[in-house]
Amino acid sequence: MAPPLLLLLLASGAAACPLPCVCQNLSESLSTLCAHRGLLFVPPNVDRRTVELRLADNFIQALGPPDFRNMTGLVDLTLSRNAITRIGARAFGDLESLRSLHLDGNRLVELGTGSLRGPVNLQHLILSGNQLGRIAAGAFDDFLDSLEDLDLSYNNLRQVPWAGIGAMPALHTLNLDHNLIDALPPGAFAQLGQLSRLDLTSNRLATLAPDPLFSRGRDSEASPAPLVLSFSGNPLHCNCELLWLRRLARPDDLETCASPPGLAGRYFWAVPEGEFSCEPPLIARHTQRLWVLEGQRATLRCRALGDPSPTMHWVGPDDRLVGNSSRARAFPNGTLEIGVTGSGDAGDYTCIATNPAGEATAHVELRVLALPHSGNGSAEGGRPGPSDIAASARTAAEDEGTLESEPAVQVTEVTATSGLVSWGPGRPADPVWMFQIQYNSSEDETLIYRIVPASSHHFLLKHLIPGADYDLCLLALSPAAGPSDLTTTKLLGCAHFSTLPAMPLCHTPQAHMLGGTLTVAVGGVLVAALLVFTVALLVRGRGAGNGRLPLKLSHVQSQTNGGPSPTPKTHPPRSPPPRPQRSCSLDLGDTGGCYGYARRLGGAWARRSHSVHGGLLGAGCQGAGGSAERLEESVV
Repeated sequence: MAPPLLLLLLASGAAACPLPCVCQNLSESLSTLCAHRGLLFVPPNVDRRTVELRLADNFIQALGPPDFRNMTGLVDLTLSRNAITRIGARAFGDLESLRSLHLDGNRLVELGTGSLRGPVNLQHLILSGNQLGRIAAGAFDDFLDSLEDLDLSYNNLRQVPWAGIGAMPALHTLNLDHNLIDALPPGAFAQLGQLSRLDLTSNRLATLAPDPLFSRGRDSEASPAPLVLSFSGNPLHCNCELLWLRRLARPDDLETCASPPGLAGRYFWAVPEGEFSCEPPLIARHTQRLWVLEGQRATLRCRALGDPSPTMHWVGPDDRLVGNSSRARAFPNGTLEIGVTGSGDAGDYTCIATNPAGEATAHVELRVLALPHSGNGSAEGGRPGPSDIAASARTAAEDEGTLESEPAVQVTEVTATSGLVSWGPGRPADPVWMFQIQYNSSEDETLIYRIVPASSHHFLLKHLIPGADYDLCLLALSPAAGPSDLTTTKLLGCAHFSTLPAMPLCHTPQAHMLGGTLTVAVGGVLVAALLVFTVALLVRGRGAGNGRLPLKLSHVQSQTNGGPSPTPKTHPPRSPPPRPQRSCSLDLGDTGGCYGYARRLGGAWARRSHSVHGGLLGAGCQGAGGSAERLEESVV
């Protein structure tokens, strides 16, 4: 019976091992080796008693809770160099005995709060060589007390969960090299008493805040776990902020300075301590005085220089630090913005710039101009609205008895988009701080304010709406009598005017239009000249044909006194004398002469006239003399 039992055990063991994998039963532990098997997912028939599971160098893309369900005895899980892009919530929820988790060389982009929940006894977590850009704040909460080795190198991390990392008392090794970290929070490693290696190589750190961890140095007597610190490959700014690190005296490291320019490229540990200097803040420019209307936004600006860059603060008129609130906001660049100003916001503000080398201050005066209230020249019921500005001003003027035959405020030189507002000097009797112009239009009922200095008595309004009716009022602002009093306003007068309608714009002729017109004109002139020249040639040719028709008698008879008539003497025909040849500038080929178009046209008309006149003359001679005289035409 022994052999069948052995075969049954072997068969049961073979069924528990996935087909492409190799299973090894070493003493009391079971190892399942599935590396380099071309797997696309975790085999579902893995023995749940497995202690070591190796799934490296496959093509697994996602992990979920069913993959490792009920594997409570799994101690070592290797998933390196796969194509994992997503880890489902509580995918490792049943792995309570897990000690080592290798997820390096995958394609993880982020880790959520529940991605690593479950392994409460995890000691080694390897996440290097991924594409991690974000790690949730509570991603490591389940194994804060047990984790000893954390590797986050070769990722795209700008921030890491510093609060969680700082609460790992058993952490020995922390690898953060080759990331995009540009700042370390102060005291981030203060509680890591067991940390023996910290690698910050090749990040974007310009400075390191003082931390008790770094002061352990290399003295084994001072601490049982001396720290090995690596921070080369960072753009270190070697100023007084890194003087504490320079005093640690680590001459065997090769860190270099990236700035300031005088120290760029020099070995960090070779720079004398006296050259690690800072520059105190210097306020380069700031708002000196700002006047705003009540309810408007006020922006106070302050810019400071220094090495390192100064931290900016604002102190209000009540000597309290101005912080961010629903009404005010202080920006890191030194700008203070008050959204809606009130009379209580007026006063002197102080801009403070601080850095390790000192501080600098500047004062800014903010004046809030109160809008007209009841009893100060405005209509009852609060400030005038955009639709009742003229009515309220007129009512106030009548109540004060200030209506005069000649208006105090005039609007002249009105165009479609502008108008000149003028008012007479000497009003009012109280000292004037400044003038305020309020106006609105029939097209846009928004009330517009303009502030004019007290020395001016005219103001040019621009950007008006063409063809619109405007109501305008002028007020004089006087300074308050006491610190608690509001600014007083007095109405000087109102005016009504209308802008001119918009005129169509006249455009100058375009260049191509001018060129076309000129071409047509020149062409017309040339054609007209050619027609005149042709007509002149035609008239000249017709006249030449009519005036040159000499008659020659071929037979001459003489009368005798009864004697026989002498035999007529026959004369040979005379050939016309040779005509002189005329030169021409156009060669028309062998046409019997050198003619232009006009010449040939004139000749044709001449020949036609000659033939007609010759026939008429021949017929006349025969009828008169009864003889057969012959008319010959001489064509010139």
